[in-house]
Amino acid sequence: MSRRISFCMLALFLLLASVASPASPALAAAPQWTPDKPGSDNITVVSHLPLGPALSVADIEIEQELSRPFVYVAREVFGQYGEKGMDVIDLSDPANPKVIQKWRIEDQDLHAGAGGKDIKYFKWEDRYYVVLSLQFAQGGPDSDLGAVIFDVTDLPERFQEVARIHEPELPGGFHNIFVYQHSNGRPLLFTTVRGEGAHVYDLGHVISGHMDDALVASVPVGNGPPGDRGYRGYHDLYVGWHEGSETDRFYGGGTDGYYVYDVTNLESPQLLVSLTGISGVRYGHTFTPTPDGRYVIAETEYQYAPLRIFDLQPGLDGEVENIRTPIGAWTADWRHLVHNHEVRWPYVFVSGYLDGLQVFSMMDPANPVTVAYYDTYVGAPNPGVGTGTMFNGAWGVDVRNADGLIVISDMTTGFWAFRMEGFSGWNGADWGMPNVSSAQSIESR
Repeated sequence: MSRRISFCMLALFLLLASVASPASPALAAAPQWTPDKPGSDNITVVSHLPLGPALSVADIEIEQELSRPFVYVAREVFGQYGEKGMDVIDLSDPANPKVIQKWRIEDQDLHAGAGGKDIKYFKWEDRYYVVLSLQFAQGGPDSDLGAVIFDVTDLPERFQEVARIHEPELPGGFHNIFVYQHSNGRPLLFTTVRGEGAHVYDLGHVISGHMDDALVASVPVGNGPPGDRGYRGYHDLYVGWHEGSETDRFYGGGTDGYYVYDVTNLESPQLLVSLTGISGVRYGHTFTPTPDGRYVIAETEYQYAPLRIFDLQPGLDGEVENIRTPIGAWTADWRHLVHNHEVRWPYVFVSGYLDGLQVFSMMDPANPVTVAYYDTYVGAPNPGVGTGTMFNGAWGVDVRNADGLIVISDMTTGFWAFRMEGFSGWNGADWGMPNVSSAQSIESR
């Protein structure tokens, strides 16, 4: 047993060394933060808007059309700080962002738990909507409330709540959500639910008030027994069009690792490949494919864990059913961990908690290289939260494809907007890739 443990430790050391060895290009571009220089020379701060108080900011979403310069930020309570709801920021003048609307759940003091977590927007029948995921604990109202939907078409003047999604049989809310326009033409909301895989709601039915018809499908979590948390569930999810096979594909991180499903037929999701039995991974977090669906970036949210990069091709070709070994790995600082990421090939934009905004290139997936960074949080690790001391700083990241604007939500310092030199927008065709990213969820094919 001791020999086995020693081998595993050696393998981990070699993995990290390959990411940041003295001869590695990643180290040459690695962050060298100082108070006078919090970012790399190729990153420009467009604007910064404190939202306060500390530890009260969650995920972020930016609209993709330049004619609609709006950003949505989920607001939560972490410990004793914050309010539960959502802020709307106007970026008409990117250098001077303004909070133009706020929504807060009623009876703040009675609602136990965090509040706003994830946030997404979509367009349906010529109107624009935002979905805010919520998590409230038992002991107060709305422990079964998963999401609130808002009509934001008439911003900046006004917006209005149009629907709420409750799951009475599965309290705890939706930790993460993803909006996707399915090949059947319908706007779908994929959500995490405790112990039930992922639920799929038809947002057209939700908006029109036909809640009895809203839940249209569910996506299981592999085929194994309950995991070490006593259930099988997802932590995060992504859905995208796979151009090569002309199918809708679901990518989920959760119990035992990561899973890829064909969800073209919503009544019968088909497991294409699993990534389980990975050393150091008992529960997957964020899991995002490249535009062609070949490579995936897999996150595991614990201290010292790098982002792992896997090649799905052996599984998609039917050579294997399960993939266990990454082909590459990346970390900004081996002592920390990252929270979320966005893929715009060949770049991966990372919200890295204590490491702020990080950008690396995976042009060579086996040898990812840091190309830019900016530290949005320069304070100490989060005090008094036990094993959660790493959980402060950059929470969410998003990219506006039209002009390459990068936005970050920082748990303590608020909203940030950046530009990266040489990155003035993104279209997959410019890189010989399908034009597929998380931003495609509101577009028709």
